Amino acid sequence: MTETLDETDLQILRTLQKNAKLTTKELADAVHLTPTPVFERQKRLERKGYIKKYMAVLDAEKLGQGLTVFCKVKLTQINHQIADAFVHRVMRIPEVTECYNTSGAYDYLLKVRARDMKQYQEFVLNKLGEIESLGSLESTFVMSEVKQTYGLNI
Repeated sequence: MTETLDETDLQILRTLQKNAKLTTKELADAVHLTPTPVFERQKRLERKGYIKKYMAVLDAEKLGQGLTVFCKVKLTQINHQIADAFVHRVMRIPEVTECYNTSGAYDYLLKVRARDMKQYQEFVLNKLGEIESLGSLESTFVMSEVKQTYGLNI
């Protein structure tokens, strides 16, 4: 069971979602407290798992990974052993930036980053194609990113 966060905790989380590089003093100013209680609250939020990690959001286009593909994967059959093996394999593939176990026509939805169509084709043939339990896949290519947010609506 999760504990109830007060409005100050929520404001700290909202502020850090927008800019995790803030110093403790800047964060304290933003939530109208002194640095010491803000530091203690932030550490508690980290310790309790509300804050999983801090990271920089990189520009995929500038870094040569401008092609985004959503790849829907159907396995030949599904059980714990096959699912665990698939997930273990996918976790080691750097082109896969997100992986979701889904219900419906497909078992998994992968978000894949590649330089171009040729690199994506090589990824499908040489990485996904090597997975024995792979039954079928369907690729959806992103033409443009309309909205991308990293924060939660809290």
